Amino acid sequence: MAQLQPVRGTHDLLPEDARRHRRVEEIAFDIAGRYGFGEIVTPIFEFTEVFSRTLGEMSDVVTKEMYSFTDRSGDSITLRPEGTAAVARAFISGGLAQQLPLKLFYRGPMFRHERPQKGRLRQFHQIGVELLGVEGPEADVEVLALAAHILDALGLKDKVTLELNTLGDGESRQDYRRALVDYFTVHRAHLSEDSLERLGRNPLRILDSKDEGDRAVVAEAPLLADYLNDRSRHFFDSVQAGLKALKIAYQLSPRLVRGLDYYDHTAFEFTTTALGAQGTVLAGGRYDGLIGQMGGPSTAGIGWAAGVERLSMLFAGPVPAERPFVVIPMNQPLAALSLTERLRRAGFSVDQGFSGNLKKRLMRANRVNARAAIILGDDEWARQAVAIRDLDAGSQQEIPLDALEAHLAQFR
Repeated sequence: MAQLQPVRGTHDLLPEDARRHRRVEEIAFDIAGRYGFGEIVTPIFEFTEVFSRTLGEMSDVVTKEMYSFTDRSGDSITLRPEGTAAVARAFISGGLAQQLPLKLFYRGPMFRHERPQKGRLRQFHQIGVELLGVEGPEADVEVLALAAHILDALGLKDKVTLELNTLGDGESRQDYRRALVDYFTVHRAHLSEDSLERLGRNPLRILDSKDEGDRAVVAEAPLLADYLNDRSRHFFDSVQAGLKALKIAYQLSPRLVRGLDYYDHTAFEFTTTALGAQGTVLAGGRYDGLIGQMGGPSTAGIGWAAGVERLSMLFAGPVPAERPFVVIPMNQPLAALSLTERLRRAGFSVDQGFSGNLKKRLMRANRVNARAAIILGDDEWARQAVAIRDLDAGSQQEIPLDALEAHLAQFR
C-alpha cells in the first residue's frame, strides 16, 4: 500500500506551526478589537456566483484557480478563494445596511488551485478586515493604521514596505482606461494572448501581467496619476496626510492597480524582500462599487487581507508552548486522577505520567518541557501532601495539598 501523503499544495499544521499561526491570528484579532472591529465568520463555501460576479468571469482566479463543484442539489458551489466577497454577501443577505458603519474582522482557510510556492499553498489561511459605510479618506487611513499596527506587533516593521497608489474615482478611471486602450492597441503585436483578450474587457488587468513581453510594454504605459480629476487628487492627498500624521512610512507605487471595476481610490500592498519573488504579505484597497454590483445597496467599503502562512514565516522569535506541570502517581492512580482534574479546573496546564518507574516518568516530564513534577508517594499522601520537584533547579520539597495551588502559582 502506498504511503499516504497530503494533497499537493496543502500541509499539516503540527503543534509548533499551529502555535505560530494561532499567535499571528491572536495578535491581529486583539489589535483589530482595539480599533472596534468585530469578528465575522462566513462559510468556507459559497454559491459560485458570489465569486464569479465579483472577481470577474475572465479573471485567472475564476477561470483557473477556483475549487468549484456541483452538489447533490445541482448547485454550483465554490470553496472560497478570498474573504471580501463572502463578507459582502453576508452584508447583503443579513440585511446589515441599517447597522452602518460596520467594522468586520475575519480569519480562516481559503482555497486556490495554483502552483504551490514558498508561502503560497492551495489551502492557505488569511486574516482580513472590511470597513463598510464610510466614504471619506479617514476610513482608508484607519485600515492602513490597523495593518501597520499588526505588522509592528509581529516584529515586521523593518521587514515590510507600504506601497501606495490611487485608482481615482469612476470618471478618472474611464479616462485612464481609454488612454490604456489607445496605447495597448498600438502595441498589440507585442502583447500575450491573455492580454489581447483583456484589452477589450478590462485593460487595467494587463498592468498585472507576469508575461515578460507584456511587462516590457507595460513599462512605458501611461500612468493613472496623469488622469486623476481634482476630487480624486484631493482624496489621495488626504490619505497621505493622514498617514504622515500617524508617522506611517510609505512609498508611492504608480503601477500598483486593481483590475476590477468596483475598486476605486486607495490601493495598497505591504511587501517584503524576505520571501523571494512572492513579496506581498498584506494587500487591500477601496471597493465602493462592490456591494452595489452584487445586488445590494450602494455602500462604500475598504479592506485588506494578509496571508497567515507568510506572516508566520516572517514572524520573529519562537512561540513556545505553555510549560505544564506533570503529576506522577507512584501508587495512587485514582488520587492522581482527581488531583490532576482539580488543578486543571483551577487554571493550570497539567499532564500526567501514566506508566513507568519514577526515573522514566521524570525523563518524560523533561521531554515535554514541564516546569515541575508533582509526585504522589504513599508516605506523602498519608500526610495529605505531595512532593514538588522543580525541574529547572533540581530541588524538591513537600507541600500540603491545601496549599498546592498557591505554591504552583509561583512557577507561572
